[in-house]
Amino acid sequence: MEQIVHKLLADFEQGKMSRRQLVQSISMAASVAFAAVPPAAAAGGQGFKAITVNHISYQVADYRKTRDFYADLLGMKVTQDDGKQCHLEFGTEGSHILPRNARPGVTTPRVDHIAYSIEGWNKSAVEAELKRRGLDPRVDKESYHVKDPDGFDLQISSPEMGKS
Repeated sequence: MEQIVHKLLADFEQGKMSRRQLVQSISMAASVAFAAVPPAAAAGGQGFKAITVNHISYQVADYRKTRDFYADLLGMKVTQDDGKQCHLEFGTEGSHILPRNARPGVTTPRVDHIAYSIEGWNKSAVEAELKRRGLDPRVDKESYHVKDPDGFDLQISSPEMGKS
């Protein structure tokens, strides 16, 4: 899965695919990957079951342009707009993209991280399992950030995180 996401991100960054194609491709790849692997197949049998892509966070040059593009083209609902970022909601599971103005010094728009919501959220159990795997979790509200094997920021979250 990591290699697929890495290739998709590289294609996007090289202009070989649009943001829309990137989001669709990552969503489809994640759905197929997680549907094909039973939860007990994870290391030690203590893995999690992803139930949806919670959000994909973008750092962009002008979040307003990105907001208007997705709202107009794909009918995404704009919520939590604070003048620097917003949520663009779609689907029935609370999935959204999160375009935000890039941090100072970031000159190329990029995907910042991808968050998956997991079934049976229990904050302390999630933290314990991530630590057991040596992943050095960083807490962020109702979620944890870890690095995947290729160094991508993976956010594991409660299904309620980010809902408006």
